[in-house]
Amino acid sequence: MKNAETVAVAETDGEARLDRWFRRRFPHLTQGQIGKLIRTGQIRVDGARAKENDRVRPGQNIRIPPLPEESRSVDVRAITAEETTFVQSLVIHRDADVLVLNKPAGLAVQGGAKTGRHLDLLLDGLIFEAEARPKLVHRLDRDTSGCLVLARTPRAAAALAKSFKLRETQKIYWAVVLGCPRPPEGEIRGWLKKATGPLESDREMVREARHGEEDALFAITEYVALSEAYPRAAWMALRPVTGRTHQLRYHMAGIGHAILGDKKYTCDRPTPGALSERLHLHARAIDIPHPVKGSVRVVAPLPPHMDKTFDALGFDTGDAKDPFRPFR
Repeated sequence: MKNAETVAVAETDGEARLDRWFRRRFPHLTQGQIGKLIRTGQIRVDGARAKENDRVRPGQNIRIPPLPEESRSVDVRAITAEETTFVQSLVIHRDADVLVLNKPAGLAVQGGAKTGRHLDLLLDGLIFEAEARPKLVHRLDRDTSGCLVLARTPRAAAALAKSFKLRETQKIYWAVVLGCPRPPEGEIRGWLKKATGPLESDREMVREARHGEEDALFAITEYVALSEAYPRAAWMALRPVTGRTHQLRYHMAGIGHAILGDKKYTCDRPTPGALSERLHLHARAIDIPHPVKGSVRVVAPLPPHMDKTFDALGFDTGDAKDPFRPFR
């Protein structure tokens, strides 16, 4: 950019810090470069000098000074037509602001040192008629399937993230656990803390913690047994009142009823024979305030391996009613 320009903050931008609004629009600039442009008055809001943490709102005008050109040295791999078809097949809700996917088990949400294909890599296939790729606003474990929410605009991303933070989002999981919990419904409470397991694959685990222990977080899970194949296994509805890493998996193992297929959090109960060894945890339903009006309420069908297990154990989902509001 060789000349200064004036750009209006769009309705879809929502309300944001000036430096973050600028970074979204010009991602090739570093935070240091943006900060310097703001401090020296080259970036202005409605003609006036501003600070990095000042909030800008739709309708305000931002002065954009001449900027360095974006480097073209980085070659970003374009996704293939086959990958686009695949990721679009996961969409179970779509509007101008929000997408909800039924994430398959085994697909990582974000990349890592040993992760090849992951959802974040495929988001270009979910642009549709929007101007930019959607943004992840929460995560599911690689081996957990089900409802995953994406924001299609910066305004939606801010609103959805706030809903998760304030616990305005209702999430219901279905799981198959080893044995049959007694009592068949209840609440699990306790302090958890991230920890490192004994194996390379256990780099992200949690353990029990004490109140007041550094980095400890309080976790609450509500559970109800929807059906039982006594004494081998039970079909559970789980509601994470809090949203901690591996909360549901740790809590169920902690009461002696680990989730079928969980290799990290186990118990001493036998696994019923001839069943899939994949993790049987599914983000069944989600209800979240819509960024503009109303709410988004979505239910995700079971993954194939859980469908087969339900058939094998005689669990009938035809008349199933989740016991937690708002899914009754």
